[in-house]
Amino acid sequence: MTAAAAPQPRHGRSGPPFANATAAEVRAALIPEEAEEFARDWRAALAIAADTLDLAPVLETLEDWRTVAQLTAAAGPEGHRAMYRRAAGRLTGQRVPDDEPVSETKARLGL
Repeated sequence: MTAAAAPQPRHGRSGPPFANATAAEVRAALIPEEAEEFARDWRAALAIAADTLDLAPVLETLEDWRTVAQLTAAAGPEGHRAMYRRAAGRLTGQRVPDDEPVSETKARLGL
């Protein structure tokens, strides 16, 4: 059994993986649950930028999610979900069920 290759940003860019990834590349690397969250954050940042004529919120949002995309690509989807469960378990001292939705696990973490 072989694992599917994790999405990677376009070739020919310098720096660490996802350092210069586009919004589309970031979204493609995320787990579905977080892709939806990214899309909401992205739209909100774009709306602020349109109102203020300041791209800083867009660039900050993209940079934050590039980190998540890099972590997801490195660990794979199930490994990424497991990372949240481990963190929540350590924070709360309770075992987090493997089938708990990521949104609930992230809520345990205050994310």
